[in-house]
Amino acid sequence: MARKPFIRKLGRRIKQYDRQLVRDLKAETVVKRLELVILRIYPRRIVHSKKYNGPLAAACGRDESGLVGLVLWGEQIDRIRIGDVVRIHSGWCTSRDGELVVSTGLSGQITVIDR
Repeated sequence: MARKPFIRKLGRRIKQYDRQLVRDLKAETVVKRLELVILRIYPRRIVHSKKYNGPLAAACGRDESGLVGLVLWGEQIDRIRIGDVVRIHSGWCTSRDGELVVSTGLSGQITVIDR
């Protein structure tokens, strides 16, 4: 499958990001563009912290190169369903218990690109 560039308009400039694969992710780095099939969504829970108060759900997804954990925040939990193909851009990758986990973080976005 050929990689198609993702185009994001930022003011007058247009940024193009190549699609990343799970095998290329590294902890504590930005996720520019990642496309995953959602395999499982775990039950939501309520989180109260300094930076975020509200619902959170863990999920897992995969692409052709591997599996990765995913954190869904707030309204993302209701929008995303098992089997959806989603695109995460401007997200964040971290490591938890030795496994990689991606999240939209504060400035990223998650978009359903196929149901």
